[in-house]
Amino acid sequence: MDRPVPRAKVSARAIAALAFAAVVVVTLDQVTKALVVANLPEEVVVPVLGNALQFLSVRNPGAAFSFAVNMTWVFSLISAAVVVAIVVYARRIRSMWWAIVLGMLLGGALGNLSDRLFREPGFGRGHVVDFISTPWMMPAIYNVADSFICVSMVVFVLLVILGVNLDGTRAVSEKQQRAMTEVSATDVAGSVPAGPDATASGAAVPESGTASDAPGASRASRPSADGPLGPDPK
Repeated sequence: MDRPVPRAKVSARAIAALAFAAVVVVTLDQVTKALVVANLPEEVVVPVLGNALQFLSVRNPGAAFSFAVNMTWVFSLISAAVVVAIVVYARRIRSMWWAIVLGMLLGGALGNLSDRLFREPGFGRGHVVDFISTPWMMPAIYNVADSFICVSMVVFVLLVILGVNLDGTRAVSEKQQRAMTEVSATDVAGSVPAGPDATASGAAVPESGTASDAPGASRASRPSADGPLGPDPK
């Protein structure tokens, strides 16, 4: 009867890191949005670093970077699904890198989802507050949550390429597997004893290495007391 496979223990450190990253991102996102709503007029450009960085307060009913402005409900559902998926998979995370990456993604999704749920014009149809403008990089307007979502996705792809699993182990490539197989085969071949030697006539040769030391060798080399013509006359 097969024994049940024991479940891996939940990593409290990884979950704590994920939760901490998510809280930090949500806090930064909501605080900056509150400051923008309270202090910046809408549709007015405020230069911060010339044309490299500007503040421009807008209300975005669509996705990140002001895309798909007529699909608010769809992106509300997508954000909710992302949040649920991260919470479900959090128990499997052992890697601190994955914990931080998914924490940033969770915080960004929660930051924009809270806008869609609780801001005007209504529940699930709320407009997200965007205010960061970098015309030299892209024409879209975004916010802190969008920035962390993009950073987390870049690191996400890097971790996948490097083969880092959720539990912190590294995936072995096919090339590494072939190399490991060849090394194992070489070790096995080196441990196999050599074939029968020239003394395999049935008599065992002792460790001294001379055939004369073998059992019965003294009897074979000693001349017969009777001689070749029979017993000696007395």
